[in-house]
Amino acid sequence: MSEPVISAENLGIRFHRNRRRHRQVRETLFKGKTGTPPGDFWAVNNVNFEIQPGEAVGLIGANGSGKSTLLKLVAGVLLPDNGKVTVNGGVAPLIELTGGFVADLTARDNIQITAGLHGLSKKSIQDRFDEIVDFAEIEDFVDTPFRHFSSGMKVRLGFAVISQLDEPIMLVDEVLAVGDRRFREKCYKKLDSMLSEGRTLFMVSHSDGDLRRFCNRGLYMNKGDLKLDAPLEEALAAYHADSDAPRG
Repeated sequence: MSEPVISAENLGIRFHRNRRRHRQVRETLFKGKTGTPPGDFWAVNNVNFEIQPGEAVGLIGANGSGKSTLLKLVAGVLLPDNGKVTVNGGVAPLIELTGGFVADLTARDNIQITAGLHGLSKKSIQDRFDEIVDFAEIEDFVDTPFRHFSSGMKVRLGFAVISQLDEPIMLVDEVLAVGDRRFREKCYKKLDSMLSEGRTLFMVSHSDGDLRRFCNRGLYMNKGDLKLDAPLEEALAAYHADSDAPRG
């Protein structure tokens, strides 16, 4: 078996219920010596898994189960408090798509800066510029400041830029839930094309349909714990069984 492209070993991260990640100095210095400080909780707790090249894996679970946090740990946006995550290969992060854009700069400038920060050369950006603009459907707004864009235009531009990256690993967090149906179908086709190239997909979604379309394996998260790592249908069945169980 080839080397995993993503591996997590005893991975964990702790948040504070009222002050996410803002701990007192004393709490930080004595982390791990006196247990979990009052008010802290493990958003991701002792998670272990491996993903092989070319796999398409869905993260499944209710809101607050740790899915997006786990994806951000893989992306390097967050640093773990426990264990480690290893990523062998570059990442195309389809996460919080509009986070890297500068409000007062034009779409043209934002494309060049954001794509450059993600590693595309000036020539690659120039070669792909028209395709990015066309995909985002902003031909008439290329020289408009980003702050004047609607929320839908912002997301379209973010997806158009990041999906142009040549990285072998795609991290996707609910981005297919935004935009109108026609644009979502464009996103589906783009992901299909990227997967056909042998790329690896790690995807958060609440849509069973999206998960079934792209993934064949599921990681079911519940309250920060990895409850099940199984074929997608088995993971979905476990999640829905727990969701439908009576509370008491």
